[in-house]
Amino acid sequence: MQAISTNAQQNAMVSRETFPTNHEIRTLRAVEEATMKAVRFHKYGSPDVLTLEEIDKPEPGDGEVLVKVESSSINAGDWHMMRGTPYLIRLIFGGLTKPKKKGLGADVAGRVEAVGPNVSRLAVGDEVFGEIFGSAHGAFSEYVAVPESMLVKKPESVPFEEAGALATAGFAALQAVRDKAEVHAGQKVLIVGASGGVGSFAVQIAKAMGAEVTALAGTHNVEMVRSLGADHVIDYKKEDVTKGEARFDVIIDAAAYRPFSDYSPILEPQGTYVMIGGSSGEFFRMMFLGSFHTKKGGKTFAFLESKPNPDDLAVLSEMAASGKIKPAVDRRYPLAQVADAIRYMEDEHAKGKVVIEI
Repeated sequence: MQAISTNAQQNAMVSRETFPTNHEIRTLRAVEEATMKAVRFHKYGSPDVLTLEEIDKPEPGDGEVLVKVESSSINAGDWHMMRGTPYLIRLIFGGLTKPKKKGLGADVAGRVEAVGPNVSRLAVGDEVFGEIFGSAHGAFSEYVAVPESMLVKKPESVPFEEAGALATAGFAALQAVRDKAEVHAGQKVLIVGASGGVGSFAVQIAKAMGAEVTALAGTHNVEMVRSLGADHVIDYKKEDVTKGEARFDVIIDAAAYRPFSDYSPILEPQGTYVMIGGSSGEFFRMMFLGSFHTKKGGKTFAFLESKPNPDDLAVLSEMAASGKIKPAVDRRYPLAQVADAIRYMEDEHAKGKVVIEI
């Protein structure tokens, strides 16, 4: 009996020492509410430079809202910013020797948790999505504070996973197809790089505008691209489209890794070629030679500089709500594995979008 009594006393002492007091609990909660987890990088390099850190939770400023992030996705801009290449990226967005902006992630979808002064369109509890590349915070974090102008309300029918993969690639595809190429019903459109994030949206948007769409993709992506609604799919590993008989009114190149002049023979006399993404070498080739080729013949060769804006974000929202566009989600990664997600994007050429679940 004495032993039992002694054990009980010892257990009581351990309990008093182990369990926090109410004051300690309140302090712990206050610390947790004031901080958040975020993926950060402090030097340029491979995905190894990315770390998951505990940092201060941002507060919404004038015209800003605080969003609890539910999902985001990987875009080419993320690894260009991470690596600091091409070096023009450092001049425009970051420091020459080390990044000024420590966060990554442009796409965001989540719930409004707080609003700052002079916010009129959004309210606490609203489900929103948007593109926040130009903001001070990256979306690979638990919270972001951004101008409300960068966001629109998320359609109820669109899950967070899809909304978080929509804006950045959707902007590029919409503006290339609708604005730069001015695609309309009855035209024949070729989408190069149709299995990527931007290309997969370009296929769907061109179809929504009434075009006859031919998609270029690798062998293992043919069926996925066909499921997006492409009328014809060409396996570029088996057939060189530039040597074929087909001619196109518009060519949207979302993976420019060969000279744009290679496509000139299959472009109609008054046709339009639009480069969205690809190697830096082809980007500079287009910058210096695109206008020359345009003036030399009736064909137009242009490079798209995507410009996020509220009006186009609303268009993407409407198209997603109506089912005209839907992100093709390849893989999903948690916040702690953003580095692995970027490695996959770089090494495996993902089909569609790679989603980050917060």
